[in-house]
This record gives sequence, structure tokens and C-alpha cells, in this order.
Amino acid sequence: MSQYPGPFRIVDTLQQFGTDIQQHELRYHTRRVLISKEFTFDAAHHLHAYEGKCKNLHGHTYKVVLGVSGIPDASGLMMDFGTLKQLWKDRIEPYLDHRYLNETLPKMNTTAENIVVWLYEQMEEALKLDPDNQVSQSRTEFVRLYETPTSYAEIRREWMLDV
Repeated sequence: MSQYPGPFRIVDTLQQFGTDIQQHELRYHTRRVLISKEFTFDAAHHLHAYEGKCKNLHGHTYKVVLGVSGIPDASGLMMDFGTLKQLWKDRIEPYLDHRYLNETLPKMNTTAENIVVWLYEQMEEALKLDPDNQVSQSRTEFVRLYETPTSYAEIRREWMLDV
């Protein structure tokens, strides 16, 4: 481990690739790591076979937290956060944002518990179709779906494998 670098200072020169650091030094390890990104969407839904106010049509600003793990490539990146964002935008968000979820999702009661599993399945499918996935062997580790700022449902990889 390197020694503490001392007091704050402005660097004199930027580290240069090919001079100060070489290609083989970019990847520090080959351990599986997890990256996570949050997204929000606004949608309406209602619940069936439920006696409570959620049986009526209503809306939420949902928050989704996706956790994806993989092995860093030769440059030390497991996945660019922009790639994760693009997978969300292209493959998942069109079914959710400003939609009536009872209509756009598969036939189910649109509970947070059901939607979070659907989100997991969609993320797994998106990763399988991502051409960069051969390097990172990325996989969905968890999905957390907030229906309100203090209430969420979560699914984890190991729970999806428990059948």
C-alpha cells in the first residue's frame, strides 16, 4: 500500500498513458465487482383483489436501483455507467415511464413485489443481449423498487435462483 501522500497540492503534471502508466497496469484486479445506478419514472396503476385505497387508479414517482456485477476488463472497467443507463433507456423505461402499468406490463397485479421481479428479468435479458457482456460476464445482482420515498420491494439474484 502506498504511503499517505501528504498535504493537499495541485498536481504539476497529469499522468500520461503510455509513459507514466502502461496498458498492463490499468486493471488492478480480476475480482467481481458491483456497480449500481438509480433511475426514476412516473406511472399509474391500480391493484386488483385488494381492499384499500390502492385499488383505485393512482400514480407514483418510482425509483429503481439496479445492481449489476461483473469482472473488470483490461482497462479496469466492469461496465460504463452510461452503458447501464442506455440499457435502461432502450429496453426497460419505455414500458414504464408515463404509462398505465396494468396495460404495459404482463398480466399481473401491479404490486411493487411483482414489478421488481419483472424489472430483474428485463435487466437480465438486456445484459444477455449486450455485445460487451462477453468480457465482463455481467449479471443482475439486485433490483430495488421504491414506490414511495420510504417503501420499497427488492429482489436479489440468490432469491431468483431459489425455486
